[in-house]
Amino acid sequence: MEVQGQWAEVFEGSDRQEDSGGEGELLGSSTITLAPLVVNTPPPPVRRSQPLVIRRSRMNSVELSSVPSIPNPFPELCSPSQSPVLIGSLSPPRSDTHLIKVFGEDSHSRSLWVIPRATARDVCHLLVQTAHCSDQENWALIEIHSALGLERVLEDHEVVVEVQAAWPSESDTKLLFRKNYAKYEFFRTPVLFFPKHMISDSADVTKGMTSAELIQNLLQSGTCPEIQGFLHVREPSRKAWKKVYFFLRRSGLYCSTKGSSKEPRHLQYVADLEDLNVYSITNSRKLYGAPVDFTFCVKPSKDRIRAQDLKLLCAENEQTRTCWTSAFRLFKYGRQLHCNYQLSQSAPRLQEVVSQRCESEASLVAMDFSGKAGGRVIQNAWEAQSAEREEGQAWRRREALRCSLPNLNPGSRPSSIHQTQLWFHGGVSRKQAQRLIEEQGLVDGMFLIRESQQHAQCFVLSLCYKLKTKHYLVIPCEEGGRKYYTMDDGLTLFIDLLQLVEFHQINRGILPVCLKHPCVCVALWPHC
Repeated sequence: MEVQGQWAEVFEGSDRQEDSGGEGELLGSSTITLAPLVVNTPPPPVRRSQPLVIRRSRMNSVELSSVPSIPNPFPELCSPSQSPVLIGSLSPPRSDTHLIKVFGEDSHSRSLWVIPRATARDVCHLLVQTAHCSDQENWALIEIHSALGLERVLEDHEVVVEVQAAWPSESDTKLLFRKNYAKYEFFRTPVLFFPKHMISDSADVTKGMTSAELIQNLLQSGTCPEIQGFLHVREPSRKAWKKVYFFLRRSGLYCSTKGSSKEPRHLQYVADLEDLNVYSITNSRKLYGAPVDFTFCVKPSKDRIRAQDLKLLCAENEQTRTCWTSAFRLFKYGRQLHCNYQLSQSAPRLQEVVSQRCESEASLVAMDFSGKAGGRVIQNAWEAQSAEREEGQAWRRREALRCSLPNLNPGSRPSSIHQTQLWFHGGVSRKQAQRLIEEQGLVDGMFLIRESQQHAQCFVLSLCYKLKTKHYLVIPCEEGGRKYYTMDDGLTLFIDLLQLVEFHQINRGILPVCLKHPCVCVALWPHC
């Protein structure tokens, strides 16, 4: 007796291209086919696979030949039972499956067959595994409408096929796979995302509870405080923008017809949150004539996206825009969003050492081990700062001495070592650097290094802090006949940019925060 298992096939493809014969064939695609699993009833049970002789032809046909059974060397490629992502499916796929295409930041794409209930979390997990990404955290699917300048991070629980169903046919809309560190950052630092002046006076902040405590309690319960403030809104069928006072409540989005009045007779109902998606807008000044760049829009989630259906809103700064968009998400998804955050926290981590190292700075203390009686905690803040400077200078002298030893060739350490690092982005402009950091989430400690466009042989460290991108000039200098890099007028010297980054990952130095998250560009195919 034998039990037949499922066939498994992973289809990864790219666009079709017409050949000389007029027939389409798949370019850059690959097909992996595993034989049906055979389980023998006599003890002990042994799982075996019937190997295949795979011959690729013009129509990607597969021929079988009978050879002796051998143990399956790749059981992990077999699709787990009831997996929402169709890792295993014999070509042609089942009638209830859908083909989705996901792009990486290098413009390459990967095609996947999924069943109708596959979520964004499922697709991200599959892409991380199949593309051999170095870590599993902070990945996201981004819905991009290039012609309209719209971008939105799909929530982890959203069904990808349903999202695509609302896309216009024959459009440039696509899914992008990239890092996003800020998806749940408001659960970690709520006060930064919900400033006190934007919390509605109707919120209960007078019952022995500070605004920070109120925000934290509301977020943990899956809701959000009522938000209020001025926004620029584009008037329908016109290019003019008008400044209007808005209120965001659980019942919906309202605007005041008389200044900032909250009286019911002055409130006008704008939209229902249950049926809305919120998008950020890139290049809004050029596309829509927005007064500033901090533009977002809302639109019905079930309707196909058209320019005339967008409700365009513009905030004064990035913090205000982030507050509004975060509040929209919390009011719409409520408890589900907090559950997504908890699932992301409980997901297995591949970089345990890194996660242990990135602990809260508040839990670290300065200690002095110079005495004979052992270490002591430095209580005085001035003494701690002095010890930090002395340790930094001593570290710099040790590194300089190590690199100038006779058995080390000064030219053996290439000055271009930074070009192999993920955080180095070459000659991107200041504006492009800010855009890259914004795309992957404005969280404290996200950084990249680029070449300076104004100063020859200099570099710039672009760092995110409190929802803003700051830029620090890294200049070359010479001391003792050797070339160094510095950001503090020669007080601390580094033999290369890699050493500079490693130092500031554990020491703030002149920076407002340690370097934590490198801004990387994801190459989905053929490597990640």
